[in-house]
Amino acid sequence: MIFKTKKEKKFDFIEEGEGHPMVLLHGLMGGLSNFDKMISFFSEKGFRVIVPQLPIYDLPVLNTNLSSLAKYVAKFIDEHIKEPVTVVGNSMGGHIGLILTITRPELVKNLVLTGSSGLYERAFGDSFPRKGDKSYIKRKTEEVFYDPAVATDELVDDVFAVVNDRMKGIKTVMLARSAIKHNMMKDLPHILCPTCLIWGKQDNVTPPDVAVDMHKYIPNSDLFWIDHCGHAAMMERPDEFNEILYKWLKNKS
Repeated sequence: MIFKTKKEKKFDFIEEGEGHPMVLLHGLMGGLSNFDKMISFFSEKGFRVIVPQLPIYDLPVLNTNLSSLAKYVAKFIDEHIKEPVTVVGNSMGGHIGLILTITRPELVKNLVLTGSSGLYERAFGDSFPRKGDKSYIKRKTEEVFYDPAVATDELVDDVFAVVNDRMKGIKTVMLARSAIKHNMMKDLPHILCPTCLIWGKQDNVTPPDVAVDMHKYIPNSDLFWIDHCGHAAMMERPDEFNEILYKWLKNKS
């Protein structure tokens, strides 16, 4: 399904449904379409689902870091939503959710992490070798998923376009480095809101050990595994992901 993007002040976002607000945060190489199945499912289950377009490539170079993106999300919640939310973050989006929960805990009612960075992760590296080599980009994109078929031509084209745009490539590397530097291990025990970890057992980017450690150190957390699934469970196994999360949220309400 194609959802219409709304514009309000400096924010671009998708918003569907009514009820408790759920804010979905995409990853570094992700986008709003990563959450299509989630938007449809939860907007029909009595949630107000909001997916902000993170200004990954619009931040000034000196402010291209995860803390700036977390401040952007906090401002979006303050100005547009105006009540505590359930944050769902994938990959870098999860890392932003962690920072937001630590810095503005009053904004986060529940935290949901899937394939979240914040402890350690495998990425493209400090640079993008062979930028013009589309087969290389295709292979790296396929590695994100258990089933390489999830890496559609459209998805590969999107990643290829980013890494071949000089400024986008630079900012992508800056954010990847920011994620590595901004290790959250010491912060995890201070995350007090209910936290749901949903992890692909075959996640190659943020391996299962990351989920185990997050579950160990976040006091009020629950961990769920999805088999035959890689780094983006809400894309690769959306039905299973949605059912796990819906049941968890029902138990927390």
